[in-house]
Amino acid sequence: MRGAKSAKWVAGAIVIALAATACGGGDSDSGDDMKAGKADPNGILTAQLSEPQNPLQPANAKESQGSRVLKTIFSGLVDYEPGTGELKNVNAESVTPNDDSSVWTVKLKPGWKFHDGTPVTAESYVNAWNWSANVKNNQTNSSWFQDIKGYADVHPEKGDPKADAMSGLKVVDENTFTITLTSSVSYFAYKLGYDVWAPLPESFFKDPKAAGEKPIGNGPYKFVSWDHKKLIKVRKFEDYTGPNKAKNGGIDFKNYTTADAAYSDLRSDNLDWIEQVPTTALTSYKDDLGDRAIDQEYSAVQSLVPAFYTDQFKDIDPKIVQGLSMAIDRDTITKTVLHGTRSPADSYVARGVLGYKAGALGDITKFDPAAAKKLIEEGGGVPGNKISIQFNADQDHKPWVDAVCNSIRKSVGVECTGDSKPDFQADLNARDNKQVKSMYRGGWVLDYPVNSNFMRDLYGTTAAGNTSGYSNKEFDALATKADQAPTLDETVKLYQEAEQLLKADMPAIPLWFYKNNSGQSRNVFGKIVYGQDGDPIFTEVQVKSKK
Repeated sequence: MRGAKSAKWVAGAIVIALAATACGGGDSDSGDDMKAGKADPNGILTAQLSEPQNPLQPANAKESQGSRVLKTIFSGLVDYEPGTGELKNVNAESVTPNDDSSVWTVKLKPGWKFHDGTPVTAESYVNAWNWSANVKNNQTNSSWFQDIKGYADVHPEKGDPKADAMSGLKVVDENTFTITLTSSVSYFAYKLGYDVWAPLPESFFKDPKAAGEKPIGNGPYKFVSWDHKKLIKVRKFEDYTGPNKAKNGGIDFKNYTTADAAYSDLRSDNLDWIEQVPTTALTSYKDDLGDRAIDQEYSAVQSLVPAFYTDQFKDIDPKIVQGLSMAIDRDTITKTVLHGTRSPADSYVARGVLGYKAGALGDITKFDPAAAKKLIEEGGGVPGNKISIQFNADQDHKPWVDAVCNSIRKSVGVECTGDSKPDFQADLNARDNKQVKSMYRGGWVLDYPVNSNFMRDLYGTTAAGNTSGYSNKEFDALATKADQAPTLDETVKLYQEAEQLLKADMPAIPLWFYKNNSGQSRNVFGKIVYGQDGDPIFTEVQVKSKK
């Protein structure tokens, strides 16, 4: 899920820039009203959050909720420019590859401090990555380090690690280190802005468990408290020297068990930002909020994912999954149930990402009940002639899950039901523990804007994002070949070939591309600016003075 980022983008046009605009309806607030008053540089912003799945350790969040908090507390080497995707340095002075992109040299900006006052050095990164990659430390995103030489020694497929450190990481001096990869990876710099690559202070290693409850970072905000399933507080770090210094005094991340409750608080100005307007308000929220309403696409895909470890989907004929895909009337569901707030997906790759190709999946994502029945029959039928779709009930997924089930039931006669979990944490735990009964709702937001992120990092056999049990050696080999291509253009083209392999194999059913249908309270000064991952650029949000 979630966002990565470094070094200069080659000619800013390789990412399709998503419009950084918001559309409103009604006239309850004008632009002047939104600017009325003045901004308080110490004002506290309140934002919606669900309970993070894991402790707040940089390599332990592959879901959006924990990642949202971690990105405020930690600053990485690089980031993306909102609206363009252009890479920019943050904690890095430079990130430079050798001729074949197999060795990367990182130089840090001197003088950076962690929130405990200790310096951020090359060792802060090297030690963090070695700890996070080590199989003993059970970090959910440890596979992100598998490109580095020596990863297999600290994270073997079986047994204890043979080493405590990856041989590919070398500290040159206090502010310089090198990264030697197992082979060339043309786009490696793009990956380095994801949360997993953050540095860690020396105090972390003395008690990692405690550090996950009270993290000490190097970012624009410092951690204050975590009242589980209720509230996480972060506050502006006054000594922060990065380029993205906070323009507010901090953030209170408030937990909500339903989207309707969060929206109610937004309308009464008890909450400043919500993640998603509930389905019940999609036809009215622009009138309710006026210019404070947000309607903006971002780079994410929602899908249905079979649990391939179950008896039902183990060794399933891909024709059956293709048939289920063609039994879903995406056009009608996105227009009616979702009121135009989604657009039907035609690719495994989100729009706005380098390598997205319109219509990449051809007829497989088009509604055709007759073809769907034929494919399912040719594949031997859905085992048990029944499926269920697991989803988290703390966001408003039930209406579209019911609609998808109705479409499948009417089109091909397969019984379909929703399987709700109380919150996102419970949903993710069921996936990680291989407890999904049939299929689950998948949602993937870009970590870096290259098509590999929507394929290798989701469907690679050892990928952290792969919780379905899917494995295809041919795909893994093609992904490796793509990673080793001498240029980014060649890498992207090979991953487009890999997408055609996935089309035939069907590791998931893409449903639709996301939009940010959200809103802000009257307490916010001006318009919130959003990143390509759909989250606000929190450091840029200004809060109105209450005086």
